[in-house]
Amino acid sequence: MTVESARSDRSGPETASVMDVSPFKLSLVRAVFRDVTPMHVSRSVAWAAASVTRTVLTEIIDGARRVAAEEARKKLIPRDFVSAIDRNVELEVGGRWYHHSPTFRGLTGVIYDAEGVIVPSPKRSRSRRPSAVVGAHRFEAGVKKLLRSQGATAVPAMVRDLDGIASVFLTDLARDAAMVAREGGVNRFGTVTLVMPGEPAPPPFFDDSSQAPSVRRGDRRTVGRDDILAATTIQLCDGSLRQRALREAREVTRNAWAD
Repeated sequence: MTVESARSDRSGPETASVMDVSPFKLSLVRAVFRDVTPMHVSRSVAWAAASVTRTVLTEIIDGARRVAAEEARKKLIPRDFVSAIDRNVELEVGGRWYHHSPTFRGLTGVIYDAEGVIVPSPKRSRSRRPSAVVGAHRFEAGVKKLLRSQGATAVPAMVRDLDGIASVFLTDLARDAAMVAREGGVNRFGTVTLVMPGEPAPPPFFDDSSQAPSVRRGDRRTVGRDDILAATTIQLCDGSLRQRALREAREVTRNAWAD
């Protein structure tokens, strides 16, 4: 990641790996937080959020690449994304994008509200304040950079979907982190564990280092790194993707400075 606001005297061995954690610009990540909360957001929080988003998108790209390889293709298409989700439910993130993207509209079917009335397709908002969907194009450059780093290429429609998933997921992550900060911790959400039919449930995770704290410290006007970790446990079901996302976010911010 290129941190435009970082001072040259702060660059060094401790910050080099942090700055390369994500293809998304720090300014864009912080802009997402500004869209959903007036709370203060430090650099370490933005790095952690960018790291989690990068981990999720990398997993999606890897799954899509495996599908494409089975058909002897190198360029990814939206169908590869759909097949990857079918094979790994952990990749089913950014659900609001599914109802906006042409890729998923035909798969999700007709949507009904609580009273049984058909919900029409969402229309593009004319609001000056960008939403996660309308502002999704902000992440196109980062998505293309991430694809290149993974040695992958994709058709424009696939880039669009990855772009939208990044925007919606990061927006939901920021919103949940702000909620955790306001409410003083995660106190309304349980744990969902993925279990294959016919297989016994895995034992619970006892490694406290892999879990986000349920009770936070600090004031309720500032989003902290642990709030991002807690939001990650809300957005991602309990599985290898969540554990990796938490681990990488911690590693990224280990030597980051606070502001």
